[in-house]
Amino acid sequence: MGQVEATTERIVTGKPEDVFDAIADYRDTRPRLLPQQFSEYEVREGGDGEGTVVHWKLQATSKRVRDCLLEVSEPSDGRLVEKDRNSSMVTTWTVTPAGEGKSRVVVTSTWIGATGIGGFFERTFAPKGLARIYDELLAKLATETAE
Repeated sequence: MGQVEATTERIVTGKPEDVFDAIADYRDTRPRLLPQQFSEYEVREGGDGEGTVVHWKLQATSKRVRDCLLEVSEPSDGRLVEKDRNSSMVTTWTVTPAGEGKSRVVVTSTWIGATGIGGFFERTFAPKGLARIYDELLAKLATETAE
């Protein structure tokens, strides 16, 4: 078993604190940002950053659906961490300044992958698939924060 990692980043219009607040708003903003691969979205506790517990199903491929129950923490300024109670997946959102009125958003997901040939395919293809999903989410975030 090895660690699998998928990272996506984008520069978006908006001050870092405003962009971070949009990402951390699980009640209103986050549902609008989710691409079609996310379903059964439900905030179970909290709803704004630290202390939030949120559920969704992520259909990464036509045959692979992850049932995610995530605990949200904010370990430092500009950093939001989602730990899945149902797996080893951890997704970290990092928002930093990127010039006047702009922010760099980096989203990284890591998890312990399968072994053998299945693990080889997971390490090869899963990061690319997840990166495409998060790229779509970040495009929606860019639209949201530019308004």
